[in-house]
Amino acid sequence: MKIHSYIVLVLLFFVSYSAYAGTTFADSTKMSDTLKISSLKAVRIKEIVNEAEQIHDSLTLKPFKPDPLKVVWMGAIIPGYGQIMNKKYWKLPIVYGGFLGCAYAVSWNSTIYESYKTAYRDIIDNDPSTNSFLDILPKGITSIDSPYIGGEANYKVILKNKQDNYRRYRDLSIIVSVAYYALTIVDAYVDAQLYDFDISPDLSLRLQPTLMENSFGVKNTLGMQCCLSLK
Repeated sequence: MKIHSYIVLVLLFFVSYSAYAGTTFADSTKMSDTLKISSLKAVRIKEIVNEAEQIHDSLTLKPFKPDPLKVVWMGAIIPGYGQIMNKKYWKLPIVYGGFLGCAYAVSWNSTIYESYKTAYRDIIDNDPSTNSFLDILPKGITSIDSPYIGGEANYKVILKNKQDNYRRYRDLSIIVSVAYYALTIVDAYVDAQLYDFDISPDLSLRLQPTLMENSFGVKNTLGMQCCLSLK
């Protein structure tokens, strides 16, 4: 009888353990599935947040800041374009007005120089058919022998000096034009570099105590310092 009782107890123990093990395995499987679903949801939420941030960044207007190097290159290729890239449109009349003035100076001095050069060559070549020097005689003078201009010899000197002077003026006009062209590029570069520089007139000055080191080797000497803040 006792043996039968022991056998029944053993069987009941194994049945109970199997049921408990099955329940535990089912619970652990369900928990694992729950953790996997939660992990997938967390990953998806993170992806949605990242996409939202990217969309927000693309829609957010970033402060304008010109690229100085690009401004220099474009200003060198197209005069005045550097000022346009910097949005300094009020400078365009100055830039193009200066270029027009330089172009007019070069053209006018070149024309006068060519006239005096041709006249001087005509008067010294002893060819009667080349007499362009008569076209630039002062008004009312019809001959180079007139005492008003000092005769032919003096007139040759006048033509030679005029030719040299206007050649110098032409060369100077070209140099000024190149310098002005370089100046517009430098102006555009400086504007691009200092575009976001704060030039507010709000200045604040304050005094505050501080610890300093002096030349006598004494450290942590009490003193006063002046602080200037640019806002």
